[in-house]
Amino acid sequence: MEAARENDVRGILAECGGECSCSTCHCYVDARWMARLPPKKDDEASLIEFAFEPKPESRLACQLLVTDALDGLVLHIPEKQL
Repeated sequence: MEAARENDVRGILAECGGECSCSTCHCYVDARWMARLPPKKDDEASLIEFAFEPKPESRLACQLLVTDALDGLVLHIPEKQL
């Protein structure tokens, strides 16, 4: 989420600043990357329920810790957020 904000990625507002208290950083993880991510915690899963068009691959970007293992991670932004 921080990388998206710092690089002006359209559609990632991150209004709560990464506190996992909104869903304005909602994104879809490319299917090829789903298995590489840790599972959603309960608070993230609860917020995603209220995001626009939640899908199984929905995540909140603020909850994705980017490491070298995620180099090349592909995320998609819901159309309504663009």
